[in-house]
Amino acid sequence: MRRSGILMPLSSLPSRFGIGCISKEAREFVDFLKKSGQSLWQVLPLSPTGYGDSPYQSLSSFAGNPYFISLEDLIDEGLLGWEDVNGVFFGSSLERVDYGALYQNRYTVLRKAYGRFMDQGRDREEAYAAFLRKEAIWLEDYALFMALKGKFSGRSWLDWEAPLRKREPRAMEAARRELADEIGFWCFQQYMFYRQWKALLAYAHKAGVEIIGDLPFYVAMDSADAWSAPEAFLFDKEMEPIAVAGCAPDAFSATGQLWGNPLYDWKRLKKDDYAWWIRRIERSRELYDVIRIDHFNGFDAYYAIPYGHRTAEKGTLEKGPGLDFFRSMKKQLGEVRIIAEDLGTLTPSSEKLLKSTGFPGMKVLQYAFDWTEYSYYLSYNHIPNCVVYTGTHDNNTTRAWIEEISDHDRDFARRYINSENTDYGRFTWDFIREAQRSVADTCIIPLQDYLVKGSEARINCPGTQGNNWQWRLRPDFLSEDLSRSIRELTRLYGRLPQGSRK
Repeated sequence: MRRSGILMPLSSLPSRFGIGCISKEAREFVDFLKKSGQSLWQVLPLSPTGYGDSPYQSLSSFAGNPYFISLEDLIDEGLLGWEDVNGVFFGSSLERVDYGALYQNRYTVLRKAYGRFMDQGRDREEAYAAFLRKEAIWLEDYALFMALKGKFSGRSWLDWEAPLRKREPRAMEAARRELADEIGFWCFQQYMFYRQWKALLAYAHKAGVEIIGDLPFYVAMDSADAWSAPEAFLFDKEMEPIAVAGCAPDAFSATGQLWGNPLYDWKRLKKDDYAWWIRRIERSRELYDVIRIDHFNGFDAYYAIPYGHRTAEKGTLEKGPGLDFFRSMKKQLGEVRIIAEDLGTLTPSSEKLLKSTGFPGMKVLQYAFDWTEYSYYLSYNHIPNCVVYTGTHDNNTTRAWIEEISDHDRDFARRYINSENTDYGRFTWDFIREAQRSVADTCIIPLQDYLVKGSEARINCPGTQGNNWQWRLRPDFLSEDLSRSIRELTRLYGRLPQGSRK
């Protein structure tokens, strides 16, 4: 079945509170997708962000980001009043997220809501208690982790005092008693996030829209994941990392890339049928209809760098769990709808793994046009069981890409897609057209490309810090004309939902 969707981070939606939320603007975006003939909304990871603001370096891969909680919905529930939010500084720009302002001020507002929530007592007791029981396996550790992080002024758990770093029972119990109210605050936020997100998911389903979520392969070193489940990672008895993740030296970097994420202890994980990973995927399947697994090739092989090295030059390539993991996952969870982010260096082994799983891989058109004119990503190399993109969150917008590539590559792209448009805006739509007419069953286009935005709307530039994850859509920027144009292109190439083929 051919289908089409839009890549749009939740954080990039408009709202009056500094960042996109699970609010009326999210429901309005679902309405826009439906009107435009789209059946898929792809989002970036919804997990809480830490230093650097990247959703791929999260404080927890199970938790939801409290920044996404709709304050308006809390007002409607009587947990906040407008006097609690009016005048609070959430950032000065409608087009950029100010994470510093959110960190300084949003939690102050949420604490007021938490206080009123607890005062309501029995009115909410049953549903909240059920949530705490259901999510206890990850939530208790996450809430304690965040409470301790606050106590220690945000320091990494690797720098905590030894009894807490090593999770000694007496120290843990003492911390739970001392920080009981703070732990409750972090649990409350997850409850509100979960309730609001499930309501948005139901709204999307009623509109015929499914949500593609994003599951990063690695977790952050400074995360509740690494601290609470050290048995899943390569740590020594002192809770020091043995090796960390990265990328080997290549033509682009003589010293390689040192990412610093903890590595999985796959041998140990295999002994309990990958229980920690299975819980992670089960959690993601509860939040999303389809899961895009980032860095899928890591299941085939990964690069291990001894901890403490300043570059990636001394690392080694190690084998991942391979197909055994996915066989175990299917046995335990049944069919899981997955998109494999298989970008980067492909090997016969990684290609074999992807083919064996049956998951669709990704084809990014911006990667197709280079000096060789024979790229793996050219549309004549596409197959039905794949997902085609003009670009991803790590690419520049298509308009900016067109402006920046070499004359040869631009001319090759122009000849290949048969575009005579010298106007870069129209050229961008011709490029989208090439993606839509691909044989790929699924086509996902970043919203910035439909809007013909330039580099100011880029989401992330890998390897840089300071200006990433910030772009936001201005309010009322999604027009009826744009919706009709997207729908017509989707109809032309047979991607409208069944029952909407007009």
